[in-house]
Amino acid sequence: STVKDVEQIVKQNGAVPATIGILEGRVHVGLSDSELHHMAGRKDAVKVSRRDLPYVLSQGLSGGTTVSASMIIANKVGIPVFVTGGIGGVHRGGETSMDVSADLTELGRTPIAVVSAGVKSVLDIGRTLEYLETQGVCVATFGECNEFPAFFTPKSGHQSPYHVKTEEEAACLIASMLEFSLGSGVLVAVPIPECQVASGQIIEAAIQQAMMEASAKRIVGKEVTPFILRRVCELTRGMSLESNVALIKNNADVGSRIACALSRLGQGKRRAPLEHRRKPCSAHQPFQQKVEAVQVVIGGTNVDFVAKAKCDRMVFGGQTNVGEVKQSFGGVGRNLADCLSRLSLRPLFISAVGTDRLAESVLSYCSHMDMSGVARLREHSTATYCAVIAGSGELSLGIGDMAIHQTITEQYVSGFAERLQSASLVCMDGNLPVSTVDYICKFAKEHHKPVVWYEPTTESKANKPFLSDSWKSLTFTFPNLGELRAMNQALGLPVPAELPSGLDDVISFALASSHPLLEYLQCVVVTLGSHGVLLCGRNNGGSISFQLGGKTQNSKGEPCAVHYPAVPVLQEDILNVSGAGD
Repeated sequence: STVKDVEQIVKQNGAVPATIGILEGRVHVGLSDSELHHMAGRKDAVKVSRRDLPYVLSQGLSGGTTVSASMIIANKVGIPVFVTGGIGGVHRGGETSMDVSADLTELGRTPIAVVSAGVKSVLDIGRTLEYLETQGVCVATFGECNEFPAFFTPKSGHQSPYHVKTEEEAACLIASMLEFSLGSGVLVAVPIPECQVASGQIIEAAIQQAMMEASAKRIVGKEVTPFILRRVCELTRGMSLESNVALIKNNADVGSRIACALSRLGQGKRRAPLEHRRKPCSAHQPFQQKVEAVQVVIGGTNVDFVAKAKCDRMVFGGQTNVGEVKQSFGGVGRNLADCLSRLSLRPLFISAVGTDRLAESVLSYCSHMDMSGVARLREHSTATYCAVIAGSGELSLGIGDMAIHQTITEQYVSGFAERLQSASLVCMDGNLPVSTVDYICKFAKEHHKPVVWYEPTTESKANKPFLSDSWKSLTFTFPNLGELRAMNQALGLPVPAELPSGLDDVISFALASSHPLLEYLQCVVVTLGSHGVLLCGRNNGGSISFQLGGKTQNSKGEPCAVHYPAVPVLQEDILNVSGAGD
């Protein structure tokens, strides 16, 4: 299908596709194959713009989102670049009918970069550009020419205010918009590829003929555009549809390359306000933030080396396995702080690294984060972790040099007491010493911290808060089955020697093992590997309800659990499962 082809183009360029749609009143960002088929087969699907969102969501309807609705949703989940075919505009005669697409007003109030092939000539391109200027939207043509494209033809006869020649220039433009917090978006107009120009000219001629026919038949108002599009498809014998698909694929290619360039700039979705960046950021001088963090993450910083064999069965006994080795930056705490930083938040990260070259590399990579809580210790080396992955993607073994994590002591963390006291979220990982975990839990209880999140890290470290009453101060934890078993064992509860494997047994075990934790915790999220995720919690009234398989019961003492199956993935698409929750 076109959607899958477009997603494949995005993946090949190194970006992550996230197709947006609404299914039965729920917004989906990143539709699975089954959801795409379900959406395509629905005859009752509706067109959803900004104005339609409240009704469609409240009525449990399904539909495809327009540019304006897609921008809103993308912005809410931290996606800075949105690719489409073309945007709406000012309709011909719009100066009297006031028929102006909501896409244009959305571009004026939502900070998203929209990559499109411009505007169809069936619309009033000149007035569309004037309207975008009034809305404060930065418009730039991508490529060597600054003429604004007319969708099926590279030239509309109207000039774009600006043009960018490369994806790097486009990324810098978007980054500046985000950094300055203008509140408006950027429109990047991509001309039709040269190979499609000839067919584009034929389609453009058909558009002009269809417009004359509409005028002769006195078709006006909202009936004009559907008539012209239908007539153009007839006149070109379907060529317009083929060109439309080719344009979308070309836009996806350009847009995903721009998104990757933006990511390389370290922008994520937003950077700090301009005044926070007057001093250059480097590995020696981490990001400095004037506003107090409302999230604090405390945990490990690692430099990871991942060795992946090319064969499913690894050969041991001193023999060499053919494969590839890659370096990346990890540490559970660092990963969480990085993720939060890319979601428009600015958490303070408390950790420790050495003064070696690995430390220089990781601090440089994390320049978009608030690393002012990271100690640099000359007498220690930066933590490293080596994962050996079988060809199937499963972790075979790991070797860690993480002694430096023991230097993140309660004395060091207490130096950030003021920041901790003002935080609405405190997150810690299992790399910390037990005494530090106890200190953080005690501090959170004394200062009534609303959310304390514990990431257990590994089975051997999962039990740290549960060795005392510290765990009773936790709000959330995200264990896998092995880590959940270790937590129960630390509480003196009976646990099985072998973990279950079948789905029913896995869910039963996870429910039973989460139950004692929910006496104090609000939520336990159990990652189940290929079986997905089990969300266990209790309601605000203190009683515990149960929901699974579409059934709901309100029963004192039973866990509230919702099972989210894993999205189906082809075996050959699995890179590795380390870091995915298990």
